[in-house]
Amino acid sequence: MPLIQAPRGTYDVLPEDVARRGALTARATEIFSAAGYHRIETPVFEATELFARGVGAATDIVQKEMYSFDDGGGRSLTLRPEGTAPICRAYVEHGMHKLPQPVKLWYLAPFFRAEAPQRGRYRQFWQVGAEAIGSAAPETDAELIVLLAELLAAMGVAGTRLRLASLGTPETRSEYREQLTAYLHAHESELAPEVRARIELNPMRAFDSGDPGTQRVMAVAPKLLDQLAPEDAEHFAAVRKLLDVTGIPYEVDPALVRGLDYYTRTLFEFTCDALGGQSGVGGGGRYDRLIEQIGGHPTPGIGFAAGVERILLAGSAQPIATPNVDLLVVVSDHERPGALSAGFELAREARRAGLSAQLELMRRSLKSAMKHADRLGADYVAIVSGVGETSLRSMATGEQRELAIVNVIPTLLRASRLT
Repeated sequence: MPLIQAPRGTYDVLPEDVARRGALTARATEIFSAAGYHRIETPVFEATELFARGVGAATDIVQKEMYSFDDGGGRSLTLRPEGTAPICRAYVEHGMHKLPQPVKLWYLAPFFRAEAPQRGRYRQFWQVGAEAIGSAAPETDAELIVLLAELLAAMGVAGTRLRLASLGTPETRSEYREQLTAYLHAHESELAPEVRARIELNPMRAFDSGDPGTQRVMAVAPKLLDQLAPEDAEHFAAVRKLLDVTGIPYEVDPALVRGLDYYTRTLFEFTCDALGGQSGVGGGGRYDRLIEQIGGHPTPGIGFAAGVERILLAGSAQPIATPNVDLLVVVSDHERPGALSAGFELAREARRAGLSAQLELMRRSLKSAMKHADRLGADYVAIVSGVGETSLRSMATGEQRELAIVNVIPTLLRASRLT
């Protein structure tokens, strides 16, 4: 029969990969907790309407990339393609507006998009992100940018480039959109077919196009940054001033856009050339109208998401501690009455005492079992030959001595206190 393989665009996280992901989880927990952010987990699937209303019906995510299905009761559900809308839904649903503001949350979870798989981009992927909901202050924006920069640095992601922009308010963007749409229509013959097809639907995505003709047109297109309202320009200047204090280098990029409709004001993205064509490693922005759009009270917010796979691709290898094995329990004679039960119970009691203890499960010969203990890096081997008969061998010195089985664990605990 043919081998059944994982679906295209997914992958298995093997044991040797789990340690690096664990290191990322530990770093994220340390960095976010120190700044007062608490971890949250939302369901893997949500009501499709949440993303249609929150992310934007005209976005590529909603139009082409979501995995949606009928739940059997006539309701449309969607595997979450991004994390901000679900967290804002949880904020509203659980009355978090009653808590001291801002509510600061972070997450590490899988997401799903039906897009062409390539290096650093999968149909099932993991993101780490943080959200600060309830504050409109520019220092909140700067704090989130700094936290993402710290996480990337902690994971050894070098050579990053921070791009920064502002989208202003939806009203400003609406006026700009009309101007940009007219400009694109005037140069329609020079644009890529897919850009021409969505001029009316989402003209700002033309800045994302990799088509050379489109890029020439967009190089001299009108820029939203030049048309910000005074209060939005002041907010953007305040964010930049705070980043200047930190010394984190950045470049203002008027062409920066992201594929989500809910963004307002500050927009940012970290890229890394080590990733090649898919250079974006993480980014986000402010979304001051999103909670209102999904049925809550007007509430400002800002957040970011970074791809776990991309961080691990671009980052340096993190030092991973080798798991310590205090004791390997070997039953030397499985046919002897009570020997297996005694060995099984010794391994269990050792773990209950706080030791790392494994039972040799392949019924190897004593010589092979010792080689296995060496591969594991075990400190000691307990050779159980009967109900109360045990030999304890130090793998470091080769010393072996007979002792009652009840004395094995106390002996190991005394040895651990001495080292």
